[in-house]
Amino acid sequence: MYIKIYPDNPNQKAIKKVIDVLKRGGIIIYPTDSVYGFGCDIYASRAVEKIARIKNIKKKDIDFSLVCSDLSHLSDFTQHVGNRTFKMMKKNLPGAFTFILNANNKVPKLFKRKKKTVGIRVPDNNIAREIVNFLGNPIMSTSVRSDDKIIDYMTDPELIHERYKDIVDLVIDGGYGNNDASTIVNCVYEEFEIIRQGKSNLL
Repeated sequence: MYIKIYPDNPNQKAIKKVIDVLKRGGIIIYPTDSVYGFGCDIYASRAVEKIARIKNIKKKDIDFSLVCSDLSHLSDFTQHVGNRTFKMMKKNLPGAFTFILNANNKVPKLFKRKKKTVGIRVPDNNIAREIVNFLGNPIMSTSVRSDDKIIDYMTDPELIHERYKDIVDLVIDGGYGNNDASTIVNCVYEEFEIIRQGKSNLL
């Protein structure tokens, strides 16, 4: 399935079709504020495993993030977040950041491994946030990458659909994506550490 959704004013009927796919355990490709990503319901374990196979990576090694609509889900999947960290995240989100935080005991059940940290994303993209709002919980996400170069992300939704139409359940055309990934910030320790400088600069 291929759906065009305009990011400035996402059509609710189109978003509902996306939600129906996710609730059936399907896999979507959707736009963010950085690169296009594979996404599935966090509780759809078979979909998580399939995404790992698509990327030819063992599930225990794949870098998944939890994409949220805001920071209200933090306490559901992370340990206590200090005031300094919370203020910094609130200042920079929504935005093209992945914040690495200490995971609580719910996350290992999702990943089926002893994962001690989790990446949190709140993209500055109305389509991504509306999907999470309508679904009622975060989606698990990882970037769509080209095989040509490890840092060469696919940006044209039509080409993405052509390539993955027989592999995923739905591709959302939200316009051209970016070729810059999110900036990854490690918030596990008191001093914030930029692990990967991406599209956005930390405020």
